[in-house]
Amino acid sequence: MNKPAFSVCIYCGSKHGNNDMFTQTAHQAGQWIGRHGGQLVYGGGRNGLMGELAQATLAAGGRVVGIIPRALVQREWAHEGCTELHVVDTMHERKRMMAEMADAFLALPGGIGTFEEFFEVWTWRQLGYHDKPVGLLNAAGYYDGLLTFVSNVTRQGFMNDWQNELIRVGDEVQTLLQSLVQDAGLAPPVRSQDL
Repeated sequence: MNKPAFSVCIYCGSKHGNNDMFTQTAHQAGQWIGRHGGQLVYGGGRNGLMGELAQATLAAGGRVVGIIPRALVQREWAHEGCTELHVVDTMHERKRMMAEMADAFLALPGGIGTFEEFFEVWTWRQLGYHDKPVGLLNAAGYYDGLLTFVSNVTRQGFMNDWQNELIRVGDEVQTLLQSLVQDAGLAPPVRSQDL
């Protein structure tokens, strides 16, 4: 297989959530990555949005790299169909590998693990540990409360506007992925269905 045009690390839930839009969004993200010759880097599970995302990427012809700690192989049901599946010893190793293999990061709806991973790469960017684009997909208003909270944190003086400007927020997955890949200095190939 040819070298992927880009590599996006996506954080999302190992459950589907209560809104069908979340599953549709994960499916659309995978389709977009695969159709544009990209690579998905993710947590390696086959349940919930994680599994939907991986399956859609594979079905659309993309590469899928799953990275999962040994302790979570059973809990998150490791996706054996990944192009590459790395079973690592710790969460730290998982997150390090995911960050190293990515050109950009995107958080879809998810739970506490998704929040932790998203905030970590955002923090790393503000500290200068990387300069890769970070996105937050606000599908069906899922992150409205978080965005309100972050605005309050800024008003209360614990954050500055420039920190908020380090993340790109959107509610349309294809547009957000396109902008993240472009911000990374990579242009996905233009396909006839995109015209």
